[in-house]
Amino acid sequence: MSPSCLMQQVLGDDWQRLPPALKKHHLAQRYADLGHLDIVYPPFMQACLNLLSWFGVLFNHRGKALATQVVKTIDGHQLHWKRRIQLPDGQVMTFNSRWETAGDHAIIEYVNAFLGLKMRLRVADGLIHYEGVYFVLKLGMVKLPIPEWLILGHCIIVEKALDEDHFHMEFHLQHPLLGRLYHYRGRFHTASQSGKIIMVT
Repeated sequence: MSPSCLMQQVLGDDWQRLPPALKKHHLAQRYADLGHLDIVYPPFMQACLNLLSWFGVLFNHRGKALATQVVKTIDGHQLHWKRRIQLPDGQVMTFNSRWETAGDHAIIEYVNAFLGLKMRLRVADGLIHYEGVYFVLKLGMVKLPIPEWLILGHCIIVEKALDEDHFHMEFHLQHPLLGRLYHYRGRFHTASQSGKIIMVT
């Protein structure tokens, strides 16, 4: 199957149950996502996020309705996500990751060369649900599983179509002892990449 349909490969027959907006969202190199994000996390996480951001893990700025652009590209059988978020002062943050398949209804999303998160996917009522399984430490050809609670906690993502071209997504990190450590959510419009993609403001 074409790598541009990686999500179709992962979901199998469930792909046909997705509404058009979510299919467009996951068709690499045909559509980009333009929208706005709210990013929320507790103050005690700031120092940790400042450090993690050096390794490409999460954004280390809070904000409301931050202009966001997501462009997807293909490299072999991996799907690359290039995210750009514009802060109120004009500064642009980037967060890049890559996906690869990991068995039945699962992917691993790598945020750098050695750290990833395995997530299992399911479709229910037209929504895509992602649920963290464990973090992955990649050392050459070896992939070592690390329990979620040892790092940032349990990851949950939900994507919901709003109409033919718009969708809403939410991302949560919930630690069993420290509570919710990170949350972002946003509304996006899927736009064709045939023309020039510009930053939403």
